[in-house]
Amino acid sequence: MSHRLDPLLVAAGGFVGAILRYGVDAVLPGVGGTLAVNVLGSFALGALLTVVTRPRVRVLLGTGLLSSFTTYSTFAVQTAALGPTWGLANVGANYALGFVAAVVGLSVGGRLR
Repeated sequence: MSHRLDPLLVAAGGFVGAILRYGVDAVLPGVGGTLAVNVLGSFALGALLTVVTRPRVRVLLGTGLLSSFTTYSTFAVQTAALGPTWGLANVGANYALGFVAAVVGLSVGGRLR
């Protein structure tokens, strides 16, 4: 059930996530940075889902911060620019490593609970 403060929580989390994303891009620009934020975000979301039970905190961190920190649009544009061979490798790396990171995050989060 949606709460009237949810849009503000998403905005606040999104602001922080975007700044963190910008910071990663400044340190690790390009495809490597995008891969890093997507894998790290997948891990964090997996852990978040097992550790955090409060709906407002999930909205703030999951829907706000992590959705802004990770990026699908940049991933798609970079993948298209890489061409068929490297683009396919980029898709494989993002999906495989992201899936593994999410599973590890769920496992780590489950142990912390």
